[in-house]
Amino acid sequence: MNPAGESERSRPSQTLFDAIGGEPTFRKLVDEFYAGVAADPLLRPMYPEEDLGPAADRLTLFLIQYWGGPNTYSAQRGHPRLRMRHAPFRVGVAERDAWLRHMRRAVDRLDLPAEHATALWDYLERAAYFMVNVMEDPV
Repeated sequence: MNPAGESERSRPSQTLFDAIGGEPTFRKLVDEFYAGVAADPLLRPMYPEEDLGPAADRLTLFLIQYWGGPNTYSAQRGHPRLRMRHAPFRVGVAERDAWLRHMRRAVDRLDLPAEHATALWDYLERAAYFMVNVMEDPV
């Protein structure tokens, strides 16, 4: 037993949040991602705010919480409800692929150990596919 009265086996293993360097790593990921979005003619119009800073902060806080860091996102914004929050925006295959292209570059720039990069990327890819809300792209 440890001082908290828990067996060593009941302690949670290290989170990905901790394993990859915590908040600074997630801020770098999101900053790299939004650097691409800022110049993307397909994605940039999806961000109505003049400054991408608020969107970057929301994504950073969400990812931090998802990967085991502080729950600041939920404390400030409630349940993530990702599909609902993205419903007002047209997210088709082209938008998904553009999002993934910028996120892939951002993940690669972190230079993480392979197992951490893979875990992060697998989630981001699943999330991007989940956000698609237009089944057919207009011709």
